[in-house]
Amino acid sequence: MGWIIFIGFAIISYLIQANLKSKFERYSEIPVDGGLTGRDVAVKMLRDNGIYDVQVTCTPGFLTDHYDPTKKTVNLSEDVYHSCSVAAAAVAAHECGHAVQHAHAYAPLRMRSGLVPIVSFASSWMQWVLLIGMFTLNVFPGIMLFGIALFAMTTLFSFVTLPVEIDASRRAVNWLSRAGVTNRSNHGAAVSALRSAAYTYVVAALGSLASLVYYIMIYMGRRE
Repeated sequence: MGWIIFIGFAIISYLIQANLKSKFERYSEIPVDGGLTGRDVAVKMLRDNGIYDVQVTCTPGFLTDHYDPTKKTVNLSEDVYHSCSVAAAAVAAHECGHAVQHAHAYAPLRMRSGLVPIVSFASSWMQWVLLIGMFTLNVFPGIMLFGIALFAMTTLFSFVTLPVEIDASRRAVNWLSRAGVTNRSNHGAAVSALRSAAYTYVVAALGSLASLVYYIMIYMGRRE
């Protein structure tokens, strides 16, 4: 039963990622007014929100865009940084949405940032601990329980991430329309692209929860 759940979520995740990539490529052909690049959009959104201590940088890779709160940098992938498309504008505005959250001390972002060191440790060890725990379950059940606790932290992180990402997209689409970066003909494409990106986080969170329940079931059934 557990493997069926894993395979099911893997297929759903693949389909959503494929859909996101397809939409990004399609919306990369739709220009924004004024010829603003992703970098231009990011700088403008930061300035419009009174943020002057965050740098916009270019990072290699496809859809590797992210905001780094420790360095205060909005890192845009090459395709987003240089492109004058709706897709690039949407992604750039979304990442700046995180910078705005940081500037306003948005509670879920603060919570996620606080979990990063714990989740980093948990992610490095949980698979090994769970593997050993399953082999030694009837002799040393505490090992499995420790592995479940580590996995639970990563699951919590996935769910805390949801409001952070959804709020960043909300801030992005509102600003894109308000600032005139998008218009009636292309604003829907920006909304669609960010909604598809949000689905990837929803599936990741649900998949993590399903895996956690599976490991708990193994632990609870150790005496059967």
